[in-house]
Amino acid sequence: MLDPRSEIYPSIEYRPIQPSDLEVLEKIHLALFPIRYEREFFLNVVNGHGIISWGAVDTSRSDEGRDELIGFVTTRMIAAKDSEIEDLFRYNNSHKDLTLLYILTLGVVDSYRNLGIASSLVREVIKHAASVSNCRGVYLHVISYNQPAINFYKKMLFKLARRLPMFYYIRGQHYDSYLFVYYVNGGRTPCSPLLQLHCGHLAPYGTFGVASRECLIRGFLKMLVAKFWSKEGKSIPRWSRCKESSTLLASQNNNKRIISGEDTRSHV
Repeated sequence: MLDPRSEIYPSIEYRPIQPSDLEVLEKIHLALFPIRYEREFFLNVVNGHGIISWGAVDTSRSDEGRDELIGFVTTRMIAAKDSEIEDLFRYNNSHKDLTLLYILTLGVVDSYRNLGIASSLVREVIKHAASVSNCRGVYLHVISYNQPAINFYKKMLFKLARRLPMFYYIRGQHYDSYLFVYYVNGGRTPCSPLLQLHCGHLAPYGTFGVASRECLIRGFLKMLVAKFWSKEGKSIPRWSRCKESSTLLASQNNNKRIISGEDTRSHV
């Protein structure tokens, strides 16, 4: 592994995870995460059975470990209609055929942290999602007190879509979850300013993309128009694409996670 005192910057390469990574992959998961994953999960990862993954290796190492995993990300493609954020895509007539790439696990061994490896792994995920024409985003859950993970995904320009109350159950205690999304291929954030404020995460103007800013402006103008017409005693048309709703705060009880362990360092 990398000597933290070394001034030599390692040469990191990224590749698909392969069967020869099985033992190291299990070892790193055991060291980083409170969840004890089943053997079947790792076999599915290394053999690509329903799971898309990338690994990071340090090719500058002179020993036999130059192809040994020092970081990884595992993902699964799912139908948008089967996710907790299916309602965010109802503006699209073909939303039933849309997919999302869900991040299962992301980790980097301690001695290789703060080198941009996790960011590069997430960029690989985003690039793959963007290459799938009917994919509209990458999403994941973060436990509410994991501030480093929250800051990391915000830095990677993921959008906070909702907060899921009591999503996790760890050592006899409930914890909320934040759900983050990175939109691709025309996916977009909810456009209601009131809804953004209600969720408590209205971002500064500069952090929104052009489409998001325009949507917020449209929503604001529609509210002004609604107020004007209400004073005139006229009916207000429903704005189907920017309808106010509290569903962003709804918890999906069937998706709650029960976790056991002595630590909670994973983003899930």
